[in-house]
Amino acid sequence: MVQLSRRSLLAAAGAASVAGLAAGCGDDGSEGGAGLDDKKAGAMESFKAGDQFKATEPLKFSIMMLSNQAYPYKADWPMLAELTKRTNVTLEATAIPGSDYNQKRSVMVSAGNAPFIIPKTYHPDEEAYIAGGAIIAVSDYIDLMPHYKDKVARWNLQGNLDGYKQQDGKYYLLPGLHEGPWQDYSLAVRTDIMTKLGLQSPATWDDLTTVLREMKKAYPAVYPFSDRWSTPPQPGANNLLGILSTAYGTYAGWAYRNQSWDATANKFVFPGASDAYRQMLTYLNTLVTEKLLDPESFTQTDDIARQKFANGKSFVISANAQTVVNEARKDIAKIPGATVAKMILPTGPMGPTLSGDSRLENGVMISKAALESKNFVAMMQFIDWLWYSDAGLMFSKWGIEGDTYTGKVEDGSFKLNPQIKWAGLNPGAPKDLQVDYGFFNGVFAYGGSTAMLNSQFSDEEKAFQAEMNKRQTRPVDPPAPLTVEEREQMTLWGTALKDHVNQQTLRFILGQRPLSEWDAYVKELQGKNMDKYLDTMNKAHERFKGNK
Repeated sequence: MVQLSRRSLLAAAGAASVAGLAAGCGDDGSEGGAGLDDKKAGAMESFKAGDQFKATEPLKFSIMMLSNQAYPYKADWPMLAELTKRTNVTLEATAIPGSDYNQKRSVMVSAGNAPFIIPKTYHPDEEAYIAGGAIIAVSDYIDLMPHYKDKVARWNLQGNLDGYKQQDGKYYLLPGLHEGPWQDYSLAVRTDIMTKLGLQSPATWDDLTTVLREMKKAYPAVYPFSDRWSTPPQPGANNLLGILSTAYGTYAGWAYRNQSWDATANKFVFPGASDAYRQMLTYLNTLVTEKLLDPESFTQTDDIARQKFANGKSFVISANAQTVVNEARKDIAKIPGATVAKMILPTGPMGPTLSGDSRLENGVMISKAALESKNFVAMMQFIDWLWYSDAGLMFSKWGIEGDTYTGKVEDGSFKLNPQIKWAGLNPGAPKDLQVDYGFFNGVFAYGGSTAMLNSQFSDEEKAFQAEMNKRQTRPVDPPAPLTVEEREQMTLWGTALKDHVNQQTLRFILGQRPLSEWDAYVKELQGKNMDKYLDTMNKAHERFKGNK
C-alpha cells in the first residue's frame, strides 16, 4: 500500500474534495444524479434493474486492465468486440502484467493519471488514495446503479458494506457481490498415494498431520507437503497460512490483517499476538520439525514447488479449482497411475465454519477524472450492467449464448460449448475460454448468484462446494471508520507491525526462533505501537456506534 502524504494541506484538500461530492446526497448517502445534468451524454434516460445497458451514442471509457500471465490481454478478444456491440462502449485498456499491477496502479492513481475505471482492487487498498482526492466516493452514486442496489438489498449485504465505510460515512470501492460465502482455496493431494497407503481424506488439520506422518514413513526421503504461493516478496504471507488461520479463528498469510473482532471481549484485538496465532504457529512448527512440511514452502517460487510435485518429491500442495485441473493434473501426467484431487478443507479449533468476508470480492475504483466527464452517468450505468447485472455477469463469465454456451444457469441446463475448455470443463477442447475469447478474465468476472457460481464448477468441484456450504458462516468484523489523520498514522504503524509479524512468523515456523520467546515477541509488537493501533481502532468503532 502506498503511504499517504503527511501534509495537512493535502489531507484538507482531499477532504474538501470529498465533501464537495457529497452535496445534494439523499438520506441513503447516494447522490442519485443530483448535480449531474451536464454529465449525462450517452446515458440511457431510463435504466432500471433487468435492463440491458446500451449507450445512446458511441462512447469510449479508459480502463486499467490486469493482464494475467495464463491468458495475457489481447485487444482483439471476441469478448471486447461483443461488449461494444451490446453496449455501444469501447474500452480503451491500459494493460498491466499481474506482477506489476498493484505497484503501477498506485503510481498512476497517486499521480492523478489513472484510467477512469480501476478494477481488480482489494479492500482496503483504496484507502491509500482517499485523502488526496484521486478517487471518488462511489457510494454517492449508487442510485445510478440499479442492479448493484438490487443485489445489495436482496442479498442483505449492507452490513458487509458497512465495513468499507470511512469516517465520512462513505465508501470508495465497488466490490464484487456474492449471494453467499464460498471457499475456493484448499490443498491438493496425490490420491493414488492415499489409496496405496490406505489413508482416509483428513477431516481436521490434526488428521492431516497423521496422513503426512504415514506418507513420511512410507517415503522417508520425501517432504510429503511442499507448498507454493509464498513469493514475492512476503515470506510470511501465503495461502497455507490463510486457510489454516481460518481454522484457528484468526488471520494470517494472505488473509492477514492487523485487527480482528473479539466478540467475547467486545473489542478489536491484534491477531498476530493472539493465543490462536501462537497455536497455529506451533502446529506448523511441528510439521517442519518432523520434516512433514518442506521448510522451503515459505520462500520457494511456484515453479519450484510445482516441479517437486510433478517429480514425486511431494504429495500435497496448495490449490484451487482451476489449478488442480490446469496445473496439478498436467504436472503429474508423466507419473504412471498418479491422480490428484482437492481435499475438503480441514477444520480446526473453530470447527466447521467459514469467514463471512468471502461475500465481497475485489472491486472497482473510479478516478476523480471520470466525474469530470460529460459521460459520467453513462459510465456508471455501464459499470452497473457489466459487473452487477445477471446478464452482464453471464456475458463476462461465459460469453455469447448459442456460441460459447447454451442453456441457463438458473435451471441447471447450462452447458459450455464442447469445443471450448475452462478449468475442469471440457479439458480436452481445442479452444480456451480465457486465452482465445477473453471471457472469465478476472477483471470483470467475479461475484454473482450461487447458481452462477455453481455453473463454473465441474461435478468434482460441486461436491467440494456442497461440503463447504454445510459450514456455518462467521460474522464479519464490525465497522471502525478512521479519520484522514488517523488513517495516515495507522498506515505507518500498520505497515511496521505487519512486516514484523510476517518476519517473525516465518522464524517461529522454521524453528529459527523458539516459541518460548513468544512473550518477548509480543513486547516487540508493543514497542511498534500495537497498543496504540488497537486503541485507535476501538475508539473509531465506539465513535461509529455513537454516530449511527
